[in-house]
Amino acid sequence: MNEDSVDFALVAYREEGAWQVQPLPQRVAAGELDALVQALRPWPSESGSLGLVSIDEDFFLLVRVQGRDVRVVLSDVTAAADWPLAASVMDLLHLPEPSDDEDPQPAGQMDIVADLGVSAMDLALLCDDADLYPDEILSDVAHRMGFGAEFEGALEGASV
Repeated sequence: MNEDSVDFALVAYREEGAWQVQPLPQRVAAGELDALVQALRPWPSESGSLGLVSIDEDFFLLVRVQGRDVRVVLSDVTAAADWPLAASVMDLLHLPEPSDDEDPQPAGQMDIVADLGVSAMDLALLCDDADLYPDEILSDVAHRMGFGAEFEGALEGASV
């Protein structure tokens, strides 16, 4: 996968009670999950750092790193057939590669941000909405968690 396939890669973290959102280098999302996790580890945070990644307007990935704990949500398991990042998430989750006739469905710890304002059910419903693009879903998540303006600002800054 090349970096051009990465729509965006952002890190969100809380520092002194306020959300901060910064763009990450696209290269960290163009490979496997390990590179993304390593890029998220240095960010200071009261509740762990959260990676928000959109790939080719096809799927998204949420990664939450809190110390040694790494939790992930992949919006569409069928992406693992074509994208190394999605395949490495499936490996982490110990899930088999999807079959050709498998329907799109999310995988991972759907309660990844439940303590921050987005329940597992709400996240699952967003993933199941076929009319929403990955960036729209991640924007909705960011707004529900209280950093929508920072998310939008980071996207604008990343595209300049």
